[in-house]
Amino acid sequence: MSEYTEEEQIARIKEWWQQNGKPLLVGGALAIVIVFGWQAWQQHQEKQSQTASMLYQQLLEATVLPSEQVDAQQVASLLAELKQINATNAYTQYGQLLAVKVAVDNNQLDDAALELNAILQKPANPTLQELARQRLARVLLAQGKAQQALQLLEAEVQPAFAATREELRGDALLALERPAQARQAYLQAQQALSSEAAVGDLLMKLDNLSEKDA
Repeated sequence: MSEYTEEEQIARIKEWWQQNGKPLLVGGALAIVIVFGWQAWQQHQEKQSQTASMLYQQLLEATVLPSEQVDAQQVASLLAELKQINATNAYTQYGQLLAVKVAVDNNQLDDAALELNAILQKPANPTLQELARQRLARVLLAQGKAQQALQLLEAEVQPAFAATREELRGDALLALERPAQARQAYLQAQQALSSEAAVGDLLMKLDNLSEKDA
């Protein structure tokens, strides 16, 4: 037989509901809001990613043309749209690298440096960071700022980028009229490459320095 009468049981249920019913309803409603909010956020992120991918593809197509056929205004417009979606994601930053090429082709070195510095401030990944670093070094060299370029290239480098980094260091050192150090940097670049890869401009630079030393 129950410890409580039916009336007492009903009274206890009412009391429990008054104490716990509202928090349960609020908690349940909050859980529903969280679930639907998370789903909406995921859908928003997916839509943004798809839009960014489409814009990047358009930007790529706009910049692979011969330099004299590239519409710089169109490139700038597409990049601005990418930045509105997310200024620091990989699509936008790869888009910035494409825009940098257009700027350099048009001798707009200050604009190129601005975009590259923006990537370096908050790179989306280590690869983009290194690509931006090396391209900025090239821009600085083109601007006659060899010392700044050299300082930029002193940071730690991943093995996959060591050869191009050392070659750039050699270029900066040569511009600073430090040929012995430049030659050492070129040799380090050569050592970081396979014998098949260590050809072209790098060997020409080494040969030129060797001839000067002779």
